[in-house]
Amino acid sequence: METFFRTHKFLIDHTNSLVRRGLMDEINWNSRLIGITGSRGVGKTTLLLQYAKENFGTDRSCLYINMNHLYFTQCTLFDFARDFSENGGKTLLIDQVFKYPKWSEELKLCHETIPNLKIVFTGPSAMRLDDENPVLSGIVDSYFLRGFSFREFLNKITNNKFPAFSLEEIIANHEQLSKNICDSVDPLRFFQDYLHHGYYPFFLEKRNFSENLIKTINFMIESDIFFLKQIELSYYHKIRKLLYILANSTGPLNISQISNDIDTSRATVMNYIKYLKDARLINMLYPVGEDFPKKPSLVYLHNTNLIYPMQLLQTDDQIIRETFFYNALFKDNILNVGSKNTHFMVNEKYNFRLEGKQIKGKLNPKIIYGQDGITVGKDNCIPIWLFGFLY
Repeated sequence: METFFRTHKFLIDHTNSLVRRGLMDEINWNSRLIGITGSRGVGKTTLLLQYAKENFGTDRSCLYINMNHLYFTQCTLFDFARDFSENGGKTLLIDQVFKYPKWSEELKLCHETIPNLKIVFTGPSAMRLDDENPVLSGIVDSYFLRGFSFREFLNKITNNKFPAFSLEEIIANHEQLSKNICDSVDPLRFFQDYLHHGYYPFFLEKRNFSENLIKTINFMIESDIFFLKQIELSYYHKIRKLLYILANSTGPLNISQISNDIDTSRATVMNYIKYLKDARLINMLYPVGEDFPKKPSLVYLHNTNLIYPMQLLQTDDQIIRETFFYNALFKDNILNVGSKNTHFMVNEKYNFRLEGKQIKGKLNPKIIYGQDGITVGKDNCIPIWLFGFLY
């Protein structure tokens, strides 16, 4: 166990709080079993280490471990947790728990038999918790860590501390909120950078972002889909091809054509689309009252950063606007196909239409417009960048 403590100390000593994620203050850290899921590359490991550094430092009552370690091919997770607790351990931070066989069962065993131990674990977004995991249902508090919002990106780049706003606050008071932000910084100077490379925190690393993102996408398919869903690797090329087709498609999906393109059945195509959604590589948009397994009306990439390495010929500004809006809102809102002449219905209450720098025609008072290229809006016209302040 000393090896793990040395690793823990090294990681804590070399962890810098680049951006304090809002999720840190949303989690109920008093819970005994906490699960944090999220896409690869969004900062789950950093979140664990920041929590340890802020609350324990190098105090040996807290320990970070990664289930990728070969030690756990011989030692069980339960035995390790019990030994840690018997030697004064209080908080065990487990990274990539899904790499360990029967992780749900052993986490439950730890929860039931080691009452003085708190466990915080991480896994990919495709890992199901709560009601979709009957073993842990009712005993785990689950949270989802997203990539950087535009607000978090802007705070990091400009060294500001802008707060987040609710959707209702933005709709009701967007003019004043925008003016307050613009008094300190011009958000349009940084918005395009965010759309291109601001969602994944690894843009802060001194590596080629696009190459790193492509590697991350492939890791997400290989590990978060194939490993968790137990799919044979012979189908790997089909899912990668499906993702590329979806990334470059416009308008309603033609499932029959897609099934021909990747040489598989319609039902399998729909299952693969669901896997890509669970891995947070795509988002699906349905009419009000419909959901999977029905065919979605539209498919978007999960965030705008994914667009650029996959739409090599030409990026569509309107698709970028819609992808950004969907990604910014879906955490706390329900998005459906909008009514006539709109793009989204939000919470079955608000109809949104997203526009470029120039809005043609007279504004419809029953529609909320998200406009690109403006710093401050007016009435029912809101600058689209401000929706990046929802978390």
